[in-house]
Amino acid sequence: MSIAHPFDPIVFKNTSVLILGSFPSIKSIENGFYYAHPQNQFWKILNQLTNYPINNRDQKIWLLKELKIGLWDMIQSCKRESSLDSSLEDELLNDIPAFLERYESIKKIAFTGRKSQALFETHFGYIDIKKVYLPSPSPAYVKMSIEEKIKIYKEELDL
Repeated sequence: MSIAHPFDPIVFKNTSVLILGSFPSIKSIENGFYYAHPQNQFWKILNQLTNYPINNRDQKIWLLKELKIGLWDMIQSCKRESSLDSSLEDELLNDIPAFLERYESIKKIAFTGRKSQALFETHFGYIDIKKVYLPSPSPAYVKMSIEEKIKIYKEELDL
C-alpha cells in the first residue's frame, strides 16, 4: 500500500536554500515532523551551527525561517518497508520544477542523501540551479562523525 507524504513543504517567501530529502522515516511520520527520529542528527547539526534553540516544532520552523532554508522531499508517495531509503518502492515524485518556479528566491538545492540526489538528477537534472550534497543526518549513516557532518553543513549552507 502506498503512503502519501504527510507534511507540507516548509518554505518562506525569501527561502534561498531548499533542502530535499527522499521521504520521511517511519519515526518522523509517527512524530509528525521532518527529521523527527530521535536519533536523527539534522536538528542537532543546525543547533550546533547556530546556537538557536530547537526544543519544539515552532523553534525549528523559526530557525529555518531565520536561515532562509526550506525543507521538502523528492517523493510525494511510495511504498516503504522500513525507514531505509533502499526500501522505498513505487515512488511518485513531487513537482520540483513547478515548486522552484513558484519560489524564485531558491538559488540552491541541498540533498540530505544519495537517494534524493539521484532522483533529482535522473528526473530534473536539466534544471539550472546550484546543487550540493549534505551527508545524511540519519542514524543509519555512520560513515561520518557528527563533527564531520557539521563541518560540511556549515560550508555547503554558508552558515
